[in-house]
Amino acid sequence: MEPATTATDARLLLGTHCPHCPTVLQGLAQLVKEGVLGRLEVVNIEQRPEIAAELGVRSVPWVEIGPFRLEGLRSPAELRQWAERAGSQAGMAEYLRELLGEGRLAEAIDTLRRTPAAMDALLTLLADPDTELQVRIGIGAIMEEFAGQPPLRKVVEKLGQLTRHPDPRLRNDACYYLGLSGDARARPYLQDRLGDADTGVRETASEALEALTAAE
Repeated sequence: MEPATTATDARLLLGTHCPHCPTVLQGLAQLVKEGVLGRLEVVNIEQRPEIAAELGVRSVPWVEIGPFRLEGLRSPAELRQWAERAGSQAGMAEYLRELLGEGRLAEAIDTLRRTPAAMDALLTLLADPDTELQVRIGIGAIMEEFAGQPPLRKVVEKLGQLTRHPDPRLRNDACYYLGLSGDARARPYLQDRLGDADTGVRETASEALEALTAAE
């Protein structure tokens, strides 16, 4: 009988003399046995250093579970949690929150390049008024990195919906990112904000419209 869902796969990079690698290996192997993971690839980087170089891995243990890349010692409970999160937008949002909260911006950008659907998860963080300041700063840096590019253009309509959010901070951010999109579909949303009750939102919407015009 076929399972209802297909379990995600995992890859572990380890070293012969790594003290934490056996713990991570055991935790992942148990998840495979239980069917939480579908397959586990194990690479000893001392024997296959080219794989570590290709992935930019400088220390082990290093784990890839679906779209998630995890460094260092992870408990069996943590590994299970990330395996269960794989394939869900909420899981990706939590992964990006962790990366940005720890200042790992380059890894977050790499995740978005490898997994375009992660931009939707990023908007989940953006739309949450309780998202931490450091994470919001990271979101801004990511949006600027993808200015005018397909990942940002893909979420223009969702950003447009955020321009109507009750929180003026979110309306302001959404207007700014729409200006970065370079997409003409953003124009009606920005024009609607020219009469916003918040002065900052009105100014950002006006500047974003100018940016769109300059990009045309």
